[in-house]
Amino acid sequence: MNKRIDIIVVGTGASGLFYALNMPANKQILMITKTTVDASDSYLAQGGICVLKGEADYSSFFEDTLKAGHYENDKASVDVMIRTSPEIIEDLISLGVEFEKKNGEFAFTKEGAHSKARILYHEDMTGKEITGKLLAQIKKRKNITILEEMTMVDLICEDNMCSGVVACDRKGYINLFESDYVILASGGLGGLFDSSTNFRHLTGDALAIALKRKIELENISYIQIHPTTLYSQKPGRRFLISESVRGEGAVLYNRKMERFVDELLPRDLLTMAIREQMEKDESNFVWLSMKAMGSENIKTRFPNIYQHCLEEGYDVTKECIPVTPAQHYFMGGIKVDLDSKTSMKHLYAIGEISCNRVHGANRLASNSLLESLVFAKRAATHISKNYESGKQNKPYVNTNEFKDLEQLKIDYKKSILAEIERSKVIELFNHTKA
Repeated sequence: MNKRIDIIVVGTGASGLFYALNMPANKQILMITKTTVDASDSYLAQGGICVLKGEADYSSFFEDTLKAGHYENDKASVDVMIRTSPEIIEDLISLGVEFEKKNGEFAFTKEGAHSKARILYHEDMTGKEITGKLLAQIKKRKNITILEEMTMVDLICEDNMCSGVVACDRKGYINLFESDYVILASGGLGGLFDSSTNFRHLTGDALAIALKRKIELENISYIQIHPTTLYSQKPGRRFLISESVRGEGAVLYNRKMERFVDELLPRDLLTMAIREQMEKDESNFVWLSMKAMGSENIKTRFPNIYQHCLEEGYDVTKECIPVTPAQHYFMGGIKVDLDSKTSMKHLYAIGEISCNRVHGANRLASNSLLESLVFAKRAATHISKNYESGKQNKPYVNTNEFKDLEQLKIDYKKSILAEIERSKVIELFNHTKA
């Protein structure tokens, strides 16, 4: 298939959907996704979305974000994210998203490394609530088309200008999609790891393509481990036990059923403490107890976690569950500015695949959905104000490069992992030098 469209969005998670909804209706938008439209990590987000509760909350929100990120955050990016958060929440509500309320007022929860309760939530399925409502709005827009099981394998570009996407469909056929702009919203890279909370198909392909096309990357060895996932010997994605659980009173125990750590430490520090305890215990997990929260509260506040654990043989209202760290989030990615522009003209990156340095070296809990939506909207605003038609004469694409797609997957994975290892050395040198 050869097709020309105004804008191509790669990915159908929260950032891609929100970007498309913020573009004018006179722009024809094609969204492609590697598997099904709802198989994004945005759907899996349990905890919630941060919001600035008022001017008095600004300093602590800012400091919490920087402290969790080891002060490697870009302060301008953090400021934009925090200042824009009330506007984003208003947008979500106008699109039908519902957040928990008590006595007619929004209920706020607290998670690790937050000094105050500033997180809005919908049960323990906030990501599903937000992404599902965004998708419902997308389906009403006649200018937006979604193609499932369509995998990006390259960009169409020349002279550092992007003019489309090369993609492979479910039958293995190569498709050329020309466009004025390309928006990369393809998610993280958890599929590269044996143990991850991410969907297995999220393998960071955009990073390999960026390396191939000499598009700037940043901090790609900054990969976050979540301290509490349900321990299992089964293969496949690890089930997340939300940080909100610990924010609302769950505690961690070692093999002797002794509490050994402050459960609300930043994720990287808590992960370190858990791993040290697992080594002492000669165990693959530690125990997490939710019992003090009360049976009815658990079932009401965390119905998804309660039900999943029940299916795995654990009743969290009565017993501890085994938890262990697993890869969770990618703080690095394709380098972008405050408008989500990459180093290549007419190419933007949003969501987890992008790096605007807002998270620093470690993401603060529940900043992910917020950051992805804030900078998705900024990308849409910037493109709308500065729209330029791209090249009408497409650059030559050698489709023979994509004949062996299995080998291409292997090559892409190798290039990403090699660059991550190389970046570790560079970052260590820079830190030592500083």
